[in-house]
Amino acid sequence: MPSTTINPTRMELTRLKGRLKTAQRGHKLLKDKRDELMKQFMDVVRENRALRKRVEDALVRAHGSFTVASALMSPEMLEQSLMCPKQSVELDMTFENVMSVNVPEYHFRTKNDDPSQIYPYGFAQTSGELDDAVSELSGVFQDMLKLAQIEKTSQLLAEEIEKTRRRVNALEYVKIPQMQSSIKYITMKLDENERANTIRLMKVKDMILKESLEQKRAATARAAET
Repeated sequence: MPSTTINPTRMELTRLKGRLKTAQRGHKLLKDKRDELMKQFMDVVRENRALRKRVEDALVRAHGSFTVASALMSPEMLEQSLMCPKQSVELDMTFENVMSVNVPEYHFRTKNDDPSQIYPYGFAQTSGELDDAVSELSGVFQDMLKLAQIEKTSQLLAEEIEKTRRRVNALEYVKIPQMQSSIKYITMKLDENERANTIRLMKVKDMILKESLEQKRAATARAAET
């Protein structure tokens, strides 16, 4: 029995059957989308795990080199060496559509292509460990940017998976059963009305036949009297 008031007519039955067919087709498409999103998400998570380890290892090495350089150089010399950077970068962002989800793509380019421009100081008064730290940080920068992109992508995909899962569940456990229940209710009502009409017609037919027989008997009786 449906929870809402439904007009048990053939027009309503046809409309509900059309809606049920559409809902079932949409349910299948959403399930396919959810499965493909899960596949994409797991690929991104695996890439994220590998890239994060590479970034963390590079940052540990850079921190170790910088710690040694800090021990070998005075704080004033270290600050003066890093005060005026020569190189600068520009960051651009575009979007890629992954299963109707717009995920970001980060791109950066340096102002100067000369690799030696990452060192903003002369080499005479500085430590070689400082060179190693700057070189390591310069090398890991692109991986850090890629890691930020992947983590944002995984976040957006996870949100879309959750929304898609809720839609699939709403169709599977609420909307489609409600429509099936309504269709069953209308079908039962129409069958009941059809049976009632058949019984009514049979009763009317019996009444007509009975009346016809009584009229014939009456006519026969009058004829016999005359």
